[in-house]
Amino acid sequence: MTYTPQRTRPLRVLAAMSGGVDSAVAAARAAEAGHDVTGVHLALSANPQSFRTGARGCCTIEDSRDARRAADVIGIPFYVWDLADRFREDVVEDFVAEYEAGRTPNPCLRCNEKIKFAALLDKALALGFDAVCTGHYAKIVTLPDGSRELHRASDMAKDQSYVLGVLDEKQLAHALFPLGDTLTTKDEIRAEAERRGLAVAKKPDSHDICFIADGDTQGFLAQRLGKAEGDIVDESGTKIGTHEGAYGFTIGQRKGLRIGHPAADGKPRYVLDISPVDNTVTVGPAAALDVTGLTAIKPRWCGTAPTGPGVYTAQLRAHGGETEVSAELVDGELHVTFTEPVRGVAPGQAIVLYDDTRVVGSATIASTIRRQPATSTS
Repeated sequence: MTYTPQRTRPLRVLAAMSGGVDSAVAAARAAEAGHDVTGVHLALSANPQSFRTGARGCCTIEDSRDARRAADVIGIPFYVWDLADRFREDVVEDFVAEYEAGRTPNPCLRCNEKIKFAALLDKALALGFDAVCTGHYAKIVTLPDGSRELHRASDMAKDQSYVLGVLDEKQLAHALFPLGDTLTTKDEIRAEAERRGLAVAKKPDSHDICFIADGDTQGFLAQRLGKAEGDIVDESGTKIGTHEGAYGFTIGQRKGLRIGHPAADGKPRYVLDISPVDNTVTVGPAAALDVTGLTAIKPRWCGTAPTGPGVYTAQLRAHGGETEVSAELVDGELHVTFTEPVRGVAPGQAIVLYDDTRVVGSATIASTIRRQPATSTS
């Protein structure tokens, strides 16, 4: 598919270039659309050699060089900005603290909120840029009154609007997502990069948590928090095993429990609760994971905050599906009821609300309401 750039008023655009194919093509499309584009690579690691292992990780010297080469091919100025201290404080330390408190954070949302569309955007605006451009797959729709809405990408298979649900109205007013409104497969994006002469065309995508290059989250947390042996108990409180740190578990986890004997019904057990106070992990049947509602805090709205109760669809994880909910903002907290029970919902996760394809906003899950475990099988 051939990309036809939209002709809009030329802007001074700062393109965040990670060194990957998506951000490189996004910067190239922005330049092709007639914008005055400058590329910038964010140095987010104090030890940049350590953040990539094959397709894992990012922010290495290799990535910086790849971004610079792409900028040279596109023909735009290029800089490297050191945001390592800010990234460590706002993303890495927050990640560790959340797990220590028994919650399950999403560092990509935190990075978008605190780094790419706070620290980076603030600096860009101070330097006279009009917008920040990234390679996210999401779409911005400008309304007749000039206000802007965040929508899902045209291609749902690549949609990344969930991790952008933390952006507020001001940030959306200065955001540019050139990849979001075209129906192109990833292979077509790579083919476009190759046609443009971008050497990152065949570079593997980064995945998992960028600052845990080997993918071993439990090992990373153990290094930061140390081992702390505690009990694994069943729903009655009976000890059935031990662990080396409650932070190494997430709600809904099945594998890695290392429980020596099977449940009475012979069926798998899942993590139901994590208590950092007494370092206890509670496990039980899958049916006990059914969540019928939740309360979420720190709401962020992609535009005007909704008033009164409303019916939406909700997404609970970056690669999860949608589920229908009713939601209402009460005294600054978001109260959500699910039409059908859902599983694997953990405090610390983000819930993102949608009105059709429009992103309404997001909030951080503080507590859940569970349906009583069914007596039948799950």
